[in-house]
Order: sequence, then structure tokens, then C-alpha cells
Amino acid sequence: MKTTSIRDTFLNQLRADDQILKIFDLIPEVSFVLKDKSFRYILLNRSGCEYCGIAHDKEAIGMTDYDFFPTEKADSYRNDDREVIKKGVSIMNRIESAPVQAGSDRMVITSKIPMKDADGNVIGLASISRQIEHIGETSGSVTQFTEMLTFMRENYGEPIVTKDLAKISGMSISQFERRFRKAFGTSPRQYLLRLRVNAAARALIETDDTVASIAQDCGFHDHAHMCRSFRSIMNKSPSAFRKGRMP
Repeated sequence: MKTTSIRDTFLNQLRADDQILKIFDLIPEVSFVLKDKSFRYILLNRSGCEYCGIAHDKEAIGMTDYDFFPTEKADSYRNDDREVIKKGVSIMNRIESAPVQAGSDRMVITSKIPMKDADGNVIGLASISRQIEHIGETSGSVTQFTEMLTFMRENYGEPIVTKDLAKISGMSISQFERRFRKAFGTSPRQYLLRLRVNAAARALIETDDTVASIAQDCGFHDHAHMCRSFRSIMNKSPSAFRKGRMP
């Protein structure tokens, strides 16, 4: 009780400005965002501004994801935000493509938690995203995971088995799967699937290749496998995604 009182006394003495937010600017690979219950931006750190393509957080205050991101990404973010705010539950360590252009191979791990007022009512949420390339894990070296992630990004179009990933990481299969899930909140197969879907999205935008050809180039078993995987992550079919990106 005494320690809690000391903490509360200190926090109540802090100026009501962005000095706490500035701490997050010292961690360049971390994006920190606060939104109100209407899903409007209230605070962003420097990385959050970079994702939104703005120079200063004041440009985002009162805006929503739909003002900065393609509809399919904004829809995904809104669905997660709604779950956090309406249900008052947290979303922890969700792996997803970085909030940049569609088809980017950059991945982030995002956590969202509800923010409450003095009466316990949810008034918004806090979101923290970390670039996956910068995340290590206490029981395995950062270098081992970095080499393995690079291998996956460079070879997603080829058959990749867990045994090979474990070997690159210098671990047994069971040890690798356990440590990977602990570090990234998902399985190696799910991470690979997202890489392939992101690559497919990029190809749908940048080329006129058929969906079947893209499926083969991106490492899917066949056309149907790509369509199922694409819809599960992007919430629309490859054809609908391509049509929506046409000028």
C-alpha cells in the first residue's frame, strides 16, 4: 500500500504534457499510439508519425486510420481496436505486416490494451508495435533469430520446413518452435504464411501476373491455397484486392 501511494504521489506531480511520450522516441523501432473510444488519434511518438507519413503528431490528432492507410489495413486495425474498446480486453503480441504500403515484407508485433478512467470505464486504447527484426528472446541469441528471419524473407517462395529453420537457429525443432512462439507470439508457419501473403499482395499491385502464377512464385501449394490464405489475412480475395488497388 505504501509503495503504491509513493507511486501515485509521484505520478500526480508530473506535468500534463508529452514528457512521458518522449521516452518512446528513444526507442526508434517502437511505435506508440493512444486513441480515444471513437478511434481517433490522441498521441503518437516519432515512429508512429513515420508510419502515418506525417512530420508531427499534431497532424494526426482527431484523425483515424482511414486518413492514413489503405482501406483493407484500416479495416483490420479498426476491428482490433473495436474489440479492445468494446470488450475491454487486451490483444497481445499479434504479428502483422507493418503499417506501410501494402505488400511490404516488414513485420511488426503489436499489442493493444484498453485505457480506463478513474471510474474504470474504457475511454480509449494504447497500441505498441515493434519491428520484428529488432526483437530478440532471452533464451536465444538475437543473431540466431535474425539470420533465420532473413532466410525466411529471402526464400519464402521456396519450400521451407521447420527442420531447416531450427538448424539455421542452432536449435532442436521442439526448442526452436517453443522459443519462436515465446518471442513472436505465433508459430514459424504462421509467420511464413504472412510473408507469402504480403509478397502476393505486392505482386498483385505491381504486376499483371495471374493469381495462379503469383501463388506459385510466392510459395503457395496452389491457386486455392493462396486464395484461402489471402482472404484469411487480408479479409478479401486476391482478385478483389487487386481491383481495389486499380487507379
